[in-house]
Amino acid sequence: MTEVAVVGGGLAGLVAARTLADRGVDVTLLEREASVGGRVQTREVEGFTLDRGFQVMFTSYPAVKRELDFGALNLRSFTPGATLARPGERSTLSDPLADPGSFPATVFNREVTTRDKLRVLSLRRELAKQSPDALLREDDATITEFLRERGFSQRFVENFAAPFYGGITLDRSLTTSAAVFAYTFRMLASGRTVVPAEGMAAIPRQLAGKATAAGATVETDTEVTAVESDGGGVTVETGTETLTADAAIVATDPPTAKELTGVESIPTTARSCVTQHFRLPSTQDLRTGKRLVLNAADDRPNQVAPMSAAAPEYAPQGAQLLSATFLGQQDASDDELAAEVRDTLASWYPENQFGNLELLATDRIEFAQFDQPRGFRETLPAVDDPAGDVYLAGDYTEWSSIQGAMESGRNAALAAVEK
Repeated sequence: MTEVAVVGGGLAGLVAARTLADRGVDVTLLEREASVGGRVQTREVEGFTLDRGFQVMFTSYPAVKRELDFGALNLRSFTPGATLARPGERSTLSDPLADPGSFPATVFNREVTTRDKLRVLSLRRELAKQSPDALLREDDATITEFLRERGFSQRFVENFAAPFYGGITLDRSLTTSAAVFAYTFRMLASGRTVVPAEGMAAIPRQLAGKATAAGATVETDTEVTAVESDGGGVTVETGTETLTADAAIVATDPPTAKELTGVESIPTTARSCVTQHFRLPSTQDLRTGKRLVLNAADDRPNQVAPMSAAAPEYAPQGAQLLSATFLGQQDASDDELAAEVRDTLASWYPENQFGNLELLATDRIEFAQFDQPRGFRETLPAVDDPAGDVYLAGDYTEWSSIQGAMESGRNAALAAVEK
């Protein structure tokens, strides 16, 4: 294998390109947008750094530790745990082992039972003994079933698990596979939740730099319209030219990958969300620090993230940046959703006024994740499912996450090299 075309410049495609180039393969990556990153994008609006949706990275992800230079990313951390909010009430629930200062507040938190808190510690020990790969193979229950089997109360499920893992899986009903819960729980317990100081787009920028330094060619503004293999190589059509290579790795979004490869098992049922970004004066102290604020009462919105508290670089001097996320597609207008956020914050913080909460931007993300019900991994495509010398790279070959995307890119590259 001497020449490979990589179609798509998201995390999976970038890792695939670098992995191939590191092994002496002549690699050309073709990305249809003006910049790499796929779903991981950042923009600047009025001096604020806005990621596309609410996105964070877990430093314990094995692929993340392998592929990225953390020091160069200037990572900024959220505080473990969360603030649980409902009208007139706020309380802290955290992991005292990772966040010792939270011990008194967590002990006296009434949103969950004392037995729930002890079961969290027990579950932490249980999952720490298992390898991440083993956790993903245990895929025979929903998150709700997993928690109930371990004796967690309905209060824990409704007041903490539903909003917290609803934010991770975009599924507040907790019908997502328990494998996703177990894996992310272990990652949260053993590492930090972070964003780069320059925004999440710093991650694909770094990956692109590593790929080009290894010898890969990265071309943006180049849309691929067809990928064909005759068993002795591939042709890649871009609309303006035809490229030939020994193999191709399709690392696009799932619907496009299905269209280009014809692999019917690529999942295209989507989980959606809407994230809004808000300016608030820095003098208005919400007293929740760097913790995520979860809506323990309902999902309007599901959570509010203090972005600039965690990463001061995200907001200009004199202002702070909050993001609020609604799960699923929303029919309401941007202004109507912003009014809901304003009313919800006012109910959580009755001592504050939110008339000066200003909407900066709204991200409506139709395909934020693919659906991951119980047993979903049994139906996912393998990287070598396409016919001929074509391979798949995307989180949909693993599970919907930064970890899944990066791991899939490496797996697809190694499959192409080893054939």
